[in-house]
This record gives sequence, structure tokens and C-alpha cells, in this order.
Amino acid sequence: MTNSKPILTERSTEIRPFHLSVPQGDLDDLRNRLARTRWPDALGEAGWKYGVSLDYVKELAAYWQKEYNWRKFEACINEHPQFTTMIDGANIHFLHVRSPEPDAFPLLLTHAWPSSFIEFLELIGPLSDPRSHGGDPSQAFHLVIPSVPGFGFSGPVLEAGWDIARISRAWDVLMKRLGYAEYGAHGSDCGALVSRELGIQKPDGLHGIHVLQLFSFPSGDPAEMADLSEEDQQKLQFLANFQERAGFNSIQSTRPQTLSYGLSDSPTGQLAWIAELFCGFGDHVDYIDRDAFLTNVTLYWLTNTAESSARLYYENAHNQGREPQGPNTTPTGVAVFGDDFKSIRRFAERDNTNIVHWSEFERGTHFAAMDAPDLLIPDIQAFFRRFR
Repeated sequence: MTNSKPILTERSTEIRPFHLSVPQGDLDDLRNRLARTRWPDALGEAGWKYGVSLDYVKELAAYWQKEYNWRKFEACINEHPQFTTMIDGANIHFLHVRSPEPDAFPLLLTHAWPSSFIEFLELIGPLSDPRSHGGDPSQAFHLVIPSVPGFGFSGPVLEAGWDIARISRAWDVLMKRLGYAEYGAHGSDCGALVSRELGIQKPDGLHGIHVLQLFSFPSGDPAEMADLSEEDQQKLQFLANFQERAGFNSIQSTRPQTLSYGLSDSPTGQLAWIAELFCGFGDHVDYIDRDAFLTNVTLYWLTNTAESSARLYYENAHNQGREPQGPNTTPTGVAVFGDDFKSIRRFAERDNTNIVHWSEFERGTHFAAMDAPDLLIPDIQAFFRRFR
């Protein structure tokens, strides 16, 4: 049984090869705009108190303009098979990397905001071909890595109504269209929400989900808080600090279009907006490789997807017609990383009644696939081993 609505029949279910080749004029325009940045007159010694540090953005923008090499990463991206297909009126871009191991398990990877499929590049080799990376070939995956509607090459043209539930339904169509009758799902941030929503919808063939966060909070019942451990109280304080600084959430949930005028016109503005969460509001600056980070930012700029990606927050906050939530009863694995949003098991188990795997790590950020792949890869393998 599922409470999801069916996807409308497409006029075409064709899967088309995709090759990335950015016109040189677009790259020249980017560098020219960076060179002409008009900087704010920020308070001296403000650091990250009021937002992203001016000194940090100036340094990174200069590197982006003078040293960063998009063509190098464009070639790297094109090493992986890419495709597009129409699902529910949206043109979906995705990577489809089949493992050389015949018994590999199909795995759907959904990226975060303000991230993209770039988030998973370091995972592709070890997950799809562990034999060539010193791993166990029996733990191989066929990988499907889509760009969320409105993000990257799945945008910027996107009709209204693409919330988490609609994305989840589209992902099941994508997996079935690729011939995968059985599969698992992994994600972080909005990718975690999409994966959990798949768990709620329970489409035929979904074996389990693995996420970096379960966004479960206290309900207001005093009994929930009565014997909360000191460790969980510290996690609640971490969450409170996160919410206090997460201005992007409030703005994108209410006025994403207003925000987009600045981000679509200024690459430095787009850089700063994305750096906010990647740097944990200044708590972990440059934990992620600078070139990988800038490849992600450059993708947002070149595809002009500031508005269409931010709109996901609005759609989730304002879709009054969606189905009632959960609980999620699909087998679920959780990996909590040290410098990320702190999922609290007590509340997570209230909303997800089949958590069968829970790991916690001392390091790793919201984008652990980029800064802690050595921890995330074996955790994904360990969770999905039970379904092989």
C-alpha cells in the first residue's frame, strides 16, 4: 500500500545522453563579474558574527577568478555517464554508473542544498567498483545520482509544486525506468528528506533508506524531556544554535524569488550564500576541498538555478494539499556526523519506527560525502549489506 499519487504518463520516456560543455563566453563573463564585485562595507573584526566573513569571501572570490579551473572538473564530470529524461513534466539530469560487478545492488543518491550531484563524486569509484579501490567486490552498487528538480542541469525551468513528496515519486519512476525493480536510497539534507519520504511512500522494490539526518524534534510533550540524557540535551542546544543562524531557511521558505535577484546577478553573492552552510556558519571553514566547493558554486552560477533550487523550501512550507506524514516504517539507517545537524535517536524513533542502523562519528559535516567519504562509504556498505 502507498499513499502517493501516480505520476502522469509522459509523452516520451526517452533517456538521452548528456555531455557537459560550457561555452567559453560564460566562463569569461563569470571572471569579469568577479573582477567587478562591489564589496559591502562590513564591520571591522566582525568575522562570521553577522554572516559570512568578508575576508573569507574576498579571498575565495579572488581564487575563483584567478586560479580555479572549471575545465579540469568539467572533464572529470564527463568521465561519468550522464543522461536526461522527462518525468512528470520536469527534465531530470542524472548520472548512471553501473558497477562492473554483476550482482551489484542499485542505490539512489540524492544530494543536499546548497549542493548538487558534485557532492557524490568521491563516492562513485569506491561504491561502484570497490574491487579497484581495495574493497570487497560483494559490496558494489549500481549508482543513480540525479540532480533534484530545479538544481543544476535539472533546472532552472521548473513549474510550481515540486516538493519533497513529488520528487520522491519521480525518483521511483526513474529507478523503474532504468530497469531497477529493487533498490535502496541514501541522502543528506533535502536528500535525507526525499529518502525518508520514499520510506513513507514505500514504493514496490524499495528495500531501505540510509540518511545523514532525521529531522525529528520535541513535540512539546513534557514527558519526552523528563529523562533526556546530558548528551541529548547538548544535541538540543546544538540544534538551537543551528536554527538561530539558519536565516536561509526562513528566507527561502517565504521569499525565494526576492532573494534570487541578487544571487542570479552576482557570482560573489551566490558564493557567499552557499558558503554559509558549507562552512557551518563559520564553525568549520574550509573543511571541504576548495576546488570541489567552487565546482559546486560554479554549477549553480552557470545554470542560473539560485531561484529554482531555493524554491524547494517554499514548496515544502506551502503545499497544503500534500498527503499526511509518516511514520516511516521502511528499514532505516542513520549516520550522524560530528560537525553536522544532530539527530536525536529518541525523537527519530518516534517518527521512524524501523531504525535498524545508527552510527555516530566525531568528524564530518553536513556534506560528509565530500569531507568524510572514508567514514561514510563503509557505513553505507554496512547498512545495505543486509539487503543483498
